[in-house]
Parts: sequence; C-alpha cells; structure tokens
Amino acid sequence: MSADAIRPVKYASFTRLLHWVTALMVVGMIPIGVIMQQDGLERATQDFMFILHKNGGVILLVLVLARLLWRSVTPAPPPPAHLPHWQVKAAFTVQWGLYLMLLVMAISGYVRVRAGGFPIEMLDALNVPSFVPQSDPLAETAQTIHSNARFVLVALILVHVGAALRHAFARDGVFSRIWPPVGRG
Repeated sequence: MSADAIRPVKYASFTRLLHWVTALMVVGMIPIGVIMQQDGLERATQDFMFILHKNGGVILLVLVLARLLWRSVTPAPPPPAHLPHWQVKAAFTVQWGLYLMLLVMAISGYVRVRAGGFPIEMLDALNVPSFVPQSDPLAETAQTIHSNARFVLVALILVHVGAALRHAFARDGVFSRIWPPVGRG
C-alpha cells in the first residue's frame, strides 16, 4: 500500500511533540546511565553524568505524566482499518508497557537517590522535599528495581522502534501518524 492511498488520522501535534521529546530524552538517558557506572571514569565526569541522569529522570517523569494527562483528554486516533488485529493489540501492549516502564524507571531512580541520601539538584533548587525516608535497604531495593527494569524498557523500545521502522518502510500510513514531530506533516 502506498502512503498516498492511505490517509491516516494523525496524532495531535502536541502528542507528536511529547512523543519525540520523550524519545530523545530516553535515548540520551540510557547511555548516560550505563557510562556513569563504569570503573575508571574521571570523578568530575562521573559526577556530571549522575547529575544529568538524575535531573533528566525528573524531567522524564514530568513528561510521562504530562503525556498520560494529555492522553486522557486527547485520546489516540483509531488504528488504521487495514492493520491486523494482532498488530493493534501488540501496539497497545507495547505502548502502555513503555509508559509503565518509564514510570517504574523514574520512580525507582528517584527513590534510590533520595533513600540513599543523595541530592537531586533540580528539585533541591526548587525546595521540593524528599518524599521518601533515607534508608539504605530501601535504596538498595529501588536500585535493584531500576537496574532490572532497564532491560524490560530497552526490550520494549527495540520492539517499538522495530515496528515503527517496518511501518515506515512499508509506507502503510502507520508511521506517518506520529511523524513529523511538529506541524501538519
């Protein structure tokens, strides 16, 4: 099918913008999260990466909550009629799995940092108090969740990107629902 033959209902411009800003942030956060834990990294570089990762996590949490709020008032357009039912179900499952894992990552990261007694510079500058007590066992549990959840998140991202690329190359109207990030497309 050609893109000209299919006129999909696009996501709203703001939805597309939130999607791509979130995607870029996540793509940046993953390598920072991996590199910042490497042995032999210069201390100043490691500290800078931790600051980026912690504060980026706060921004991502706000973005994901904004996306969920926006989605509650601006539902997703219906899937193209030509899509097989299994693809519609798979897309739904992966999309909501991504939302869930982004929340798990942001919240477990926040709990790990705050329970460990560490600052989150952006929140501290805004005088936002910690919502969790300082507790080494809680910090360790949150760290375990954060470390393990990243694998689920990366797997979901790979499935999502793989499906997006398949639809982009097939020009079946699915990818063009979310692209371009801004404008009418």
